[in-house]
Amino acid sequence: MATRKPLVIIDGLVQQLPGGDTIDAATTEVDLVSLTNANTNAITVGQPVYVSGDGACNLAKADAIGTARVEGLVRDSSVAASTAGSVQTDGILSSSDWTAVVGSTTLTPGDVYYLDASTAGKLTTTPPTTGYVVEVGTAISTTEIDINIQSPIGL
Repeated sequence: MATRKPLVIIDGLVQQLPGGDTIDAATTEVDLVSLTNANTNAITVGQPVYVSGDGACNLAKADAIGTARVEGLVRDSSVAASTAGSVQTDGILSSSDWTAVVGSTTLTPGDVYYLDASTAGKLTTTPPTTGYVVEVGTAISTTEIDINIQSPIGL
């Protein structure tokens, strides 16, 4: 296989990347959607949500296929009932307090987090044994999760 050099623009001209040069590109792009909270209570940062039939969101839970299809994790610190908020569908989500999501202030770096089958809006490091297994992401630090939502697998 031949080694190929990427094309770059230098002084307005398209050229091959000169030897010894590197490409430094930002990789912080994340996908966000705005959804209305259909839950009767506020939802908080990091909580997994699914899109309900009316296009709003509610807390996801791995016990039924309808609630196990995770759209993303809430990005806003708190979204009141019947108001719109940001849901992050990929990338790295950071929070200084994960208690509402995992039952602990911090995440465990390197651990994979799954949608909980017993409590809506929770993540766990133990895959469910009933319902559906939904991998949501991997902790890359005590405060950050790399969101990588997988399709539900029925048990």
